[in-house]
Amino acid sequence: MAANTEFDIRGVHHLALVCKDMAKTVAFYRDVLGMPLTKTINLSNGGQHFFFDIGNGDCIAFFWLPNAPPAAPGLAAPLNLPTRGDITSVHGSMNHIAFNVPAEKFEEYHRRLIEKGIDVTRILEHDNSPSGVAAEFNDDVYVRSMYFFDPDGACLEFAAWTRPLRDDEARDAPMTAAGVPDHSMIPA
Repeated sequence: MAANTEFDIRGVHHLALVCKDMAKTVAFYRDVLGMPLTKTINLSNGGQHFFFDIGNGDCIAFFWLPNAPPAAPGLAAPLNLPTRGDITSVHGSMNHIAFNVPAEKFEEYHRRLIEKGIDVTRILEHDNSPSGVAAEFNDDVYVRSMYFFDPDGACLEFAAWTRPLRDDEARDAPMTAAGVPDHSMIPA
C-alpha cells in the first residue's frame, strides 16, 4: 500500500459517536464486544465522554449529551444493514465503522455474535466481480465482512483482509456531486 508522504498518520486515535444511554453503550462495547473501557470523563455540561480500546492503541469513544436530539436512522446512519436494504446516510455522517479482526477467527466471531443475541448479516466475501460479493470464498476475495448495529443504531462491521491489495485495485475515477466520473482524478 502507498505511504503517506505529507503527515505521519498512524491510524485512528479515536472515533467519537453520540449515544442515548451510556450504561447500555458500556454494556454493549465492554461486555458484549469485550472492548476494555479505558477512560471516562464527566463533562462540565453534565454529559460524559467514554473511551473503549479497539486495539493497536486506537479507540472508539462516545459522548452522552443530556440534550442530544434522538437518532435519525436513514439520515445520520444507515437505516439497514448491508444486504438488507438501503444503506444510504447523509453527507458528513458516519455510515459505519469497521473493526479489523483476524481472518482465521472470522467464522468463530460470527457464531459468537449470534450466540450473544446480535442480529448480524451473513459473512460477505468481497471480491472484484460485478456484484462485488462472491457466493463463496475464492482467490479474488480481498476482504471478508459482517455487519450489525449497536444499541443506538450505529452500523458496525467486523472486517478481515484476506490478501494483499494490488496496485490495479485503486483505478476507478471518483464521482462528482453531479454523479459524473472525474477521469482527471484516476490514480497514476
